[in-house]
Amino acid sequence: MSINDARKQSLYFPEEMLVEIEQQAQRLDRSLSWVVSLCDLARHETERRCEPGPQPSVRSARPRARGKQ
Repeated sequence: MSINDARKQSLYFPEEMLVEIEQQAQRLDRSLSWVVSLCDLARHETERRCEPGPQPSVRSARPRARGKQ
């Protein structure tokens, strides 16, 4: 479903999760759908940031001579 799709969807949440969403919506003075949408955006952003990228190259470190820093 695209972001601009205006079809209605019903979502079912476990009771504990629904209570927490309702509390956040009330605290933020926003609708339940706004809070859920924000959570979805945050989840996608977190996934994007946590994707494995190129691994840094590992260089062999030369041992330092004793007494020199």
